Amino acid sequence: MDVAGLTAIDVHTHAEIGRDGYGSLSPELLAASAAYFRSGERRQPAIPEIAAYYRERRMAAVVFTVDAEHATGHPRIPNEEIAEDCAGHPDVLIPFASVDPYKGRAGVREARRLVERHGVRGFKFHPSLQGFAPDDPMAFPLYEAIEELGVPAVFHTGQTGIGAGVRGGGGIRLRYSNPMLVDEVAASFPELRIILAHPSFPWQDEALAVATHKQHVHIDLSGWSPRYFPPQLVRYANTLLRDKVLFGSDYPVLTPDRWLADFATLDIKPEVRPGILKDNAARLLGLTDDKETRS
Repeated sequence: MDVAGLTAIDVHTHAEIGRDGYGSLSPELLAASAAYFRSGERRQPAIPEIAAYYRERRMAAVVFTVDAEHATGHPRIPNEEIAEDCAGHPDVLIPFASVDPYKGRAGVREARRLVERHGVRGFKFHPSLQGFAPDDPMAFPLYEAIEELGVPAVFHTGQTGIGAGVRGGGGIRLRYSNPMLVDEVAASFPELRIILAHPSFPWQDEALAVATHKQHVHIDLSGWSPRYFPPQLVRYANTLLRDKVLFGSDYPVLTPDRWLADFATLDIKPEVRPGILKDNAARLLGLTDDKETRS
């Protein structure tokens, strides 16, 4: 990957459909998400389409799905498939995986195999959708393996559009996505690199506190137009967290075109923008060293 030639690195995109047309969400939850984000019958691009989309924009993208089979009964898109398809586009795509914490020791073995044999570069957790609290010791062996493998873990935080408007929210519990639950993870696994995904409504201050306090905790800005970022998030992005805030779109729910257009109007210092858009992610993902991104 030619990092120097990239304009940005999007650390949060979704593989919503597999090679055979199988979707990552049940039809009910997909319809609810589309209604929540007012996206109508939007396209669900396959991985080759995602690659072409980002290549055209001279951007790289982290790609993942969510394994929530225990809580939802809906099988995931195979991690191996996503990794293999991303491997066909190494100039623009960075494969992450998702392992349901309820898989126990089998999940730990899978995580190791995915990194060591399939080139996976990180893992995604969606506590609300997966139905677990991040500080549940059940998940600790999986975190330990990810920490040892030296790759990042992304945790969805804040409200989720998945299940919004469905009876009982589809059984999805928002409290599992309070970023304070990830504080226990960061304290127990101090070398684990963590990304708190999204502006964490209604727990934005908690997310800022955790990212400020814990050395390896970052925040991605996906899922929201920058026009609606809380003022304290903008303030911290400009100051204390300038090296720990990351561009993410939530594509295809929100396009990078829309996100970047709105980001251009945000009151972010000129010297901070390159870090948010690319340099911070490049360091975190091990795509370049710290000295190079600051030159």
